[in-house]
Amino acid sequence: MTARVSRLPAIIAAICIASLLSGCGYNTIPTLEEQAKARWSDVQNQYQRRADLIPNLVATVQGYAKQEKDVLTAVIEARAKATQIKVDASQLTDPEKVKQFQDAQNQLTGALGRLLAVSENYPDLKSNANFLALQSQLEGTENRISVARRDYIEAVRTFNTEIKTFPGLLWARAVFASKPMAEFAASETAQTPPQVKF
Repeated sequence: MTARVSRLPAIIAAICIASLLSGCGYNTIPTLEEQAKARWSDVQNQYQRRADLIPNLVATVQGYAKQEKDVLTAVIEARAKATQIKVDASQLTDPEKVKQFQDAQNQLTGALGRLLAVSENYPDLKSNANFLALQSQLEGTENRISVARRDYIEAVRTFNTEIKTFPGLLWARAVFASKPMAEFAASETAQTPPQVKF
């Protein structure tokens, strides 16, 4: 009987410690980190969808706008560069890697904008069913990219806030050695419409 009584305080202490740990944010940091990584996967998925649409769009435009080789070449080169730069979830704390990825995607966005602006000069192209379908898919993908980026930015903001505020700050430094994740930032050219010279 005395052995049970002597164990009782240890059991009560273990239950108290477990309940304190479960409510103190220990699990919050890994949960938020995984959510941010999942959002990053969504961003990459949408950029890949866009990259997959581009060859068909370029081929369709090529048939109509043979003299626009410079624009078509710029799109092809920008796509190649954008698909070469990869940022996996382990590199999200490296702002330079995320910036390189973002810069490559911004170049592709600009090249696509010029391509779509060029298409305005070709009435036959603008009425081509394949072109219209590809243009619609591309516009939808751009919207999906915006949503995925917004969701990623929010997940990163939540994660970064957690590791910088109490009690997450304690867990981030003592247990997880967590570093802030890099966010997307709007490029300086984001507000400028594409320029097309004829």
